[in-house]
Amino acid sequence: MTPLRLGVVPYLNVEPIVHGLRGDRRFEVVRDVPSRIAERLHAGEIDLGMIPSVEYARGDYAIVPGIAIASRGPVRSVELLHDRPLDQVRRVALDTSSRTSVALLRILLRERLGREPEYVPMPPDPAAMLAAADAALVIGDPALFYSGRAQQMDLGEAWWMLTGLPFVFAFWAGRVGALGRDGLELLQRSLRAGLERIEEIASSYNGNGAGHAADNEVYLRECIVYDFGAEEQAGLREFYRRAHELGLIPHRPELRFHGDPG
Repeated sequence: MTPLRLGVVPYLNVEPIVHGLRGDRRFEVVRDVPSRIAERLHAGEIDLGMIPSVEYARGDYAIVPGIAIASRGPVRSVELLHDRPLDQVRRVALDTSSRTSVALLRILLRERLGREPEYVPMPPDPAAMLAAADAALVIGDPALFYSGRAQQMDLGEAWWMLTGLPFVFAFWAGRVGALGRDGLELLQRSLRAGLERIEEIASSYNGNGAGHAADNEVYLRECIVYDFGAEEQAGLREFYRRAHELGLIPHRPELRFHGDPG
């Protein structure tokens, strides 16, 4: 039996989702940054990817129901760092590891500033980014474990304050027919197993060195929403509406799920 190729990001927030897949030979797990996972899915190198939500608008995919990486308020792992007041920001360094976070930032800054600052892509090094620009978008573990002195705008919190809706950062997606009923149930079961072992996952995760177990657990329990219910879907549709208005995606996609009739 050929294993299903799964693309996942190397961040703490995905660990509960894939916890129950360890050692399961029915799956081959490939790890990469979010933008590369999307590129691999587009290229057919993986069957299913935990893709940034903006990438769903750039392919013909279906979503695995009931599983997402989302937030309902502060998310802590998607941050705009800035050394000056936001209304004075003219140049923003971007960690382009996740195009969803880039699109979300552009929506939020356009709403707040009424203009587009200059955006420059840079590797995810907060100190170097802030030395070259007025502000820096940092995502994933580098944002979660940031210990510098810059002010921080949490993008999950800013979206919640703007819209009153959750923000969906990523979800499982793949081409229609890539996932059968058994595979779907295994992925959903894996998340349930992970949510039952949050303390264990938080203690064993070593993405930024030892000693972060308590912070990891707070992050997983209080900042990340793994549900993909009606409110999350409403937030995702609102994101697509705003992204399309700014020309950041080619169209506003309909949400289609694996297991749907037809």
